[in-house]
Amino acid sequence: MDLFAQSELIDKHAPLAVRMRPESLEEYVGQEHILGEGKLLYKAIKQDILRSIILYGPPGVGKTTLAYVISQTTRGVFITVSATTTGVAELKKLMEESRQRRAYHGQRTILFVDEIQRLNKGQQDVLLPAVEQGDLILIGATTENPFFEVNAALLSRSQIYRLHPLSSENLRTVARRALESERGLADFNCSITPDALDHLVQVANGDARVLLNVLEFAALTAPQDADGKRLIELSTAEEAAQMQRVRYDKSGDNHYDVISAFIKSLRGSDPDAALYWYARMVYADEDPRFIVRRLLVHAAEDVGMADPNALLMAHAAAFALEWLGMPEARIPIAQAIIYIATAPKSNSVVTAVDAALGFVERTEAEPVPVHLRDTHYSGAAKLGHGKGYKYPHDYPHHYVGQDYLPENVRDQKFYRPSDQGREKVIKERLLYFENLKRK
Repeated sequence: MDLFAQSELIDKHAPLAVRMRPESLEEYVGQEHILGEGKLLYKAIKQDILRSIILYGPPGVGKTTLAYVISQTTRGVFITVSATTTGVAELKKLMEESRQRRAYHGQRTILFVDEIQRLNKGQQDVLLPAVEQGDLILIGATTENPFFEVNAALLSRSQIYRLHPLSSENLRTVARRALESERGLADFNCSITPDALDHLVQVANGDARVLLNVLEFAALTAPQDADGKRLIELSTAEEAAQMQRVRYDKSGDNHYDVISAFIKSLRGSDPDAALYWYARMVYADEDPRFIVRRLLVHAAEDVGMADPNALLMAHAAAFALEWLGMPEARIPIAQAIIYIATAPKSNSVVTAVDAALGFVERTEAEPVPVHLRDTHYSGAAKLGHGKGYKYPHDYPHHYVGQDYLPENVRDQKFYRPSDQGREKVIKERLLYFENLKRK
């Protein structure tokens, strides 16, 4: 199947995003970090010496468009397939044809695989020999992290290029071209006010396809004056867009990036940033239980003993979610977020438990000291269990110095309290007990 209709065959009724697809690198907008003049990928395309590449990025940033530009530039045979509709048998046939084309005609084959992450392991394995032997130049496009979704052997034989969401200026350039181009909206004799364009750029959120789709709808519905001219005003743009599109894929890479930003904002004591990332997740219909689970973890991990109430706040948010549901639970969850973000921070709990686990893994497990052994069963006393144990409540301050560790662990310190928040008091108390024990 051919994903790219030739430009002269593109129907005037095709979507604006299709009609405005660039046909050369000079027309391509954005991705200057890899396609700026003088960049290696730019040179490889211009000189037609491209090697296998994987284009990775969110929708609407130019992956398929770049493949189309390459198809218009190369002297090789350019073939396009979709991972969702192509089977192993078809791929094997394509591989054999590319081998013969190279062997008998000295002609190379470039294969563009859209949504390459949807190829299963068997399909990806079929491509590997041809890519490895140079019979085939592979261009894969994916919205998912290729390091998770694509065969490691294919990755090692391909250059990975990450495409970023288009900048606001990139999107304005795309919109202006569409309004002025004969392939675009020039026949509509349409213009747009600055505030309307700003709104469409904001709604597009880095996605040129979204921008062009909304722009076309706005142009079609904009009122005409007596001279047949159309003007897209803010009210028309708002009605055409309806609502802002938030880039967020609950099963993809962006999901992990947003939750990472949320966690790091909590850890960094920035309540405004934490609330913003929380709002992004809520707006995108993220599972609120997922968010609350992260609050529980980070109340213990990042606040810890500096303010033990942080964990209680996170637990209260989880309880509120189960009893109230959304949207009411958004308030106690936000309260927990603000509390955790503004609480004093200490990761001593993480350090302590990991140190203890690591020590246990590395050292011999000596028997429990006799004075600490259980005495609540028949015959325990005859075995001497509990002999010499000192009951702390019988002593001043409800403390008495005695050893609670086996001989080979006696000098170990796992928990080292910080000077933050409540933990400063805990540190002073432990130091006081240590001095009593020495006496």
